[in-house]
Amino acid sequence: MKRVKRRYLALEVEVDGAVDSKGLMDAVWGSILKLYGEYGASLAGLSLIEYDAAKKLAVLRTSNASVNMVRTALASMTRIADRSAAVHVLTVSGTIKALRKKLEL
Repeated sequence: MKRVKRRYLALEVEVDGAVDSKGLMDAVWGSILKLYGEYGASLAGLSLIEYDAAKKLAVLRTSNASVNMVRTALASMTRIADRSAAVHVLTVSGTIKALRKKLEL
């Protein structure tokens, strides 16, 4: 059985007001479902690793094969928890350690 390769995405979340992690993930899943349907969402293997509402930064984990699909879904998001929002991908990495190192620059 082949091991699933993962990628980690560092995100900057620009939103009017405060949003919790559940609201963020609901919006991400909704965007993926709208663009790719249930089958596409099942391929993503998406999970939230960490979310800092004060710094407005988030780290998502996804499968290597669906990185472009997730980036497209994030770019198409305009609302999070009924608030105007935009999500920007800062960097993508294969490990959390390397992702944090890239963000320190």
